[in-house]
Parts: sequence; structure tokens; C-alpha cells
Amino acid sequence: MHFTETKLKGCFIIEPRVFEDERGYFFESYRLDKIQEITQSSINFIQDNQSKSSYGVVRGLHMQKGAFAQTKLVRVLQGRILDVAIDVRKDSPTYGESFSIELSDDNKKQLYIPQGFLHGFSVLSDLAVVSYKCDAYYDKDSEDGVNPLSTQLNIDWKIPTEKMILSEKDKIAQDFSEFIPF
Repeated sequence: MHFTETKLKGCFIIEPRVFEDERGYFFESYRLDKIQEITQSSINFIQDNQSKSSYGVVRGLHMQKGAFAQTKLVRVLQGRILDVAIDVRKDSPTYGESFSIELSDDNKKQLYIPQGFLHGFSVLSDLAVVSYKCDAYYDKDSEDGVNPLSTQLNIDWKIPTEKMILSEKDKIAQDFSEFIPF
């Protein structure tokens, strides 16, 4: 596995070493020891989530706060997405800055997003199946979010606005200017 830290400290792109031949391919998609070594954390993923979405779906921007803050490891099992992480760590020099990367079943890249980040993605293919690991359980009372179309963030989701599909919760989510960092 190859790890590359993004411009947002603690947020890593993970690229597996893929072995291909006439039968197909094989790769290690997860190695706890390597992740702990590179991130210098004692991370322990305890919950896996999976979603299936069609073209134009934008999910996010979501996070958990407090005792239920989550580190995530995101990958795509089928299709292609634009994955977005936004640093909302109160004292971070990159507060409010975002990082985006295309994740797909073809490139097999993953994004490691530490606690203190908003997260979301848009579906760029006809269909996408996304899987991600979390190091804390979901807790409804600890969730927070920002409208993915917040003009302050100016995220290019790579989807024309008229083709975007957002949940009602995301449509009415607060603007980034109203977000209170923890």
C-alpha cells in the first residue's frame, strides 16, 4: 500500500498494490497495522457502512461530533465518485479548506479522513456502490452537517446543478457560515 498525505494534515490517499493476471486481480484493501503506522494513531475501525446511489446523487456534507466523532476510510466497490473532505478542526491552519479526489472501482484508491472533517461525495457514474469504515458508532444526537451547495465552500461536485439529487436533510442543512467548529 502506498500512502500520500493530502494538503489537509492527517487526510491520506491510499493506493493498494494490485496484482493482475489473466484471472483478474488481487489486492489488500485494508491493513490496520499499516494505517496505524502511517497515521501515527491507534485507530480501530468498528463499523462498516455501504451505500448505493445513481448518477447525480450528492451525499453530504456530514460528520459526527464529540464522543462519536468518526475517522473514515472510504472506497468505491462499483462505479465512480468525487469524494470530498473539508477540514473543520477549530485550530487547524487549513480550517475550511477542502480536498477532493475521484475514487473508483478502476483506480481502487481510498481516502482516509480523520476526525474533525466534513465528508461527502457525488456520483459521477450511472451507479456507484461506496463502502466506508468508521472508528465510532453512528449517534443521531452527535450528527452535524453543512449544505453541500454552500457558496462559501464553492465545491465543484462535477455534476450540473440541475442534475443534482440531494436528500431533504442536505437541502435544508446549514450554510458553512453558520457552522460552529468543535
